[in-house]
Amino acid sequence: MRKWMWAILLFVPVIELFGFILMSDWIGAGKTLLLMILTSLIGIAMLQFEGRKVLVDAKTEMERGKVPGRKMVDGLFIFVGGFLLLIPGFVTDIIGFTLVFPLTRAVYRLFFLGWLEKKMKNGSITFYRRR
Repeated sequence: MRKWMWAILLFVPVIELFGFILMSDWIGAGKTLLLMILTSLIGIAMLQFEGRKVLVDAKTEMERGKVPGRKMVDGLFIFVGGFLLLIPGFVTDIIGFTLVFPLTRAVYRLFFLGWLEKKMKNGSITFYRRR
């Protein structure tokens, strides 16, 4: 796990720098900086809107006596997506937008729940109930 984290910490800035240079050559450095600021602002607005919506939906499910499991996963994805949107760069912005946007978030949820189920079956993750 630690090897993956080191690889991510090393490769993400390199990829973002390459994307910045590529966009600067294509549309100019000033427009590239403006585009990065604009995507961050739009991302923050989407993060606030979607985050509030998920909180209201989770509260509604809890009031009905249901466990808001799917809404909690959505909240996690919105948090991670918002964090990625705050990091300057185009690749992290694309991943962040897809995590915050409801239609593409469902794809991430499908893979995440499959991964979680696999980890629970092989005993890597266990849940304990309070009595």
